[in-house]
Amino acid sequence: MCSYNKDDWTELSKMAEASGADALELNLSCPHGMGERGMGLACGQNPQLVRNICRWVRQAVQIPFFAKLTPNVTDIVNIAVAAQEGGADGVTATNTVSGLMGLKADCTPWPAVGGEKKTTYGGVSGSAIRPIALRAVSAIAHALPGFPILATGGIDSAESGLQFLHSGASVLQVCSAVQNQDFTVIEDYCTGLRALLYLKSIEELQDWDGQSPATMCHQKGKPVPKIADLIGKKLPSFGPYLEQRKKIIAENKIKLKQQTTTVVLPAKKHFIPKKPIPAVKDVIGKALQYIGTYGELSNTEQVVALIDKEMCINCGKCYMTCNDSGYQAIQFDPETHLPTVTDSCTGCNLCLSVCPIIDCIRMVSRTTPYEPKRGLPLAVNPMC
Repeated sequence: MCSYNKDDWTELSKMAEASGADALELNLSCPHGMGERGMGLACGQNPQLVRNICRWVRQAVQIPFFAKLTPNVTDIVNIAVAAQEGGADGVTATNTVSGLMGLKADCTPWPAVGGEKKTTYGGVSGSAIRPIALRAVSAIAHALPGFPILATGGIDSAESGLQFLHSGASVLQVCSAVQNQDFTVIEDYCTGLRALLYLKSIEELQDWDGQSPATMCHQKGKPVPKIADLIGKKLPSFGPYLEQRKKIIAENKIKLKQQTTTVVLPAKKHFIPKKPIPAVKDVIGKALQYIGTYGELSNTEQVVALIDKEMCINCGKCYMTCNDSGYQAIQFDPETHLPTVTDSCTGCNLCLSVCPIIDCIRMVSRTTPYEPKRGLPLAVNPMC
């Protein structure tokens, strides 16, 4: 890393190559005070500067080099294109996002430096910036097919690493997760990635989400029978209703026990791959076909929320968010606390996002015509 100076970039690149480096990564993105000194961020926000710096380095060395891009720009694709035009072998997307970490109740910042407790804007990293990094990687992959992308920014598991591969990255970089734990997490991620790739070859597990099986009907993680199947109606899970549920379930267990005395253990299932296990190169960019512009989205395939009342814990979160931030499409029974979705549902997913029970709420296709409701109708003869 250095300022916009051909001699400096040439000298540093040649020295690194002479020392035995296999490849170089050009820091055109560091936000930690480097921008004030004409380095890092100051170079990486201007396509012309990026293009020229890459040209200087290309002229100076024979080994591959990659330009590390900043997300602190309006359009990161323009910067990636400039790096490619300058001769870079690929790009790293992305460096940290400039931010202010926090202020204490006494108005002093964290972190605070020196007796005056000063702070400045610095780079936010880790899982907080993953959506930004995924957007950058996928946008660059769309614009520059086949151009190598080294992904970094929030990779803290094998699953999140796979997301970046699906978005078009060909290499994964991990930093914050190692700082949070130690370097052994890399072995965990590699093992997890192998498992995820292996699972793609098992047809019987295609309803799994990665290494997570399909969600069973449960209450706070514990399987529950469907009360509606036992007594023909639903019961909530609180107060006197909860006691009724417990009694009905207990009676049902006694009946099942009386019917048979043989304990039958479920057989272990062994799955054999029925199609080739993909390699890493086979999954790169697989998600790009699903990522496009807003205009490409279907506005005719409407969805609505469907609440599994057996899994519902009657907390009211869905009702509250829909009432205050949505279209008041959920009714909440004051006695049973059972939520009911009405035709006013627009499929916004707010209820699903706040529900504490995984898969208790699903979005399903709307079966009735959608008629937009924009609040109360205008008065025929307004007073004002």
